Amino acid sequence: MKTYMSDQEDQMTLEPQGEDAPVQDQSAVDALETVIEVDHVNFAYIPGTDVLKDISMNINKGEVTAFIGPSGCGKSTLLRCLNRMNDLIPKAGLTQGEIRILGTDIYHPEVDVIELRKHVGMVFQKYNPFPKSIYENVAYGLRIQGVNRKSVLDEAVESSLKLAGLWDEVKDRLDSSGLGLSGGQQQRLCIARTIAVQPKIILMDEPCSALDPISTTIIEELITQLKQEFTIVIVTHNMQQATRVSDRTAYFYLGELIEMDVTTKIFTNPSQQKTEEYISGRFG
Repeated sequence: MKTYMSDQEDQMTLEPQGEDAPVQDQSAVDALETVIEVDHVNFAYIPGTDVLKDISMNINKGEVTAFIGPSGCGKSTLLRCLNRMNDLIPKAGLTQGEIRILGTDIYHPEVDVIELRKHVGMVFQKYNPFPKSIYENVAYGLRIQGVNRKSVLDEAVESSLKLAGLWDEVKDRLDSSGLGLSGGQQQRLCIARTIAVQPKIILMDEPCSALDPISTTIIEELITQLKQEFTIVIVTHNMQQATRVSDRTAYFYLGELIEMDVTTKIFTNPSQQKTEEYISGRFG
């Protein structure tokens, strides 16, 4: 039986637990090359109508993986399966297969979904800062976890804002509302809020679609920097963006994974004709 546990220092780790499963130490977890395994997954919003069909893929530690494909192809659905956001939709769920993160079946009935989402953070299409100060936006997740010591929060807020490339722009107004920032700054604030709780994986659902070109460039540069610390999965309709930020790209069509490979190969020499037709603009 597998579940999520916290270690004694409140550093969140994923460990398989139970009589039949040996406990992995953190060094073994950190050494894993593959952190997400999607194994023959089907998913349905309405029972009997699968919108994802037999999806299998591995996602590697420290890489940016891009999901591309036309609207309605299933890429955002799969992304939300990775931290069980789809659980919020009545009757929706996997109808086949497993998704394993750090070796743990995240759909096992005893998995703590709240704990899962500490490991697998999410940045949404539309930036959504809370109606709180910049400081409290970043500190929010830590406070939920029971962290209230000011020195710890101060350090986490500063380091997270620095990682998000926002510190120099807001360090003198941390008590100001996060809603007063520009759109690009608000999205980076949401990224800082996500990384403050130290997830292993960051999911990004079209994080630049509501941003201007300058803000988009800043976010793309940030993604490239963040992969030094996190594994990132991004859904994008912008194929040029996929070529700029991702190491590997997966192309979806009508709920099926058509092809997944190194990004340069997908965009220069794809193996599947359907992929070639999409990236060349012949449809989609």
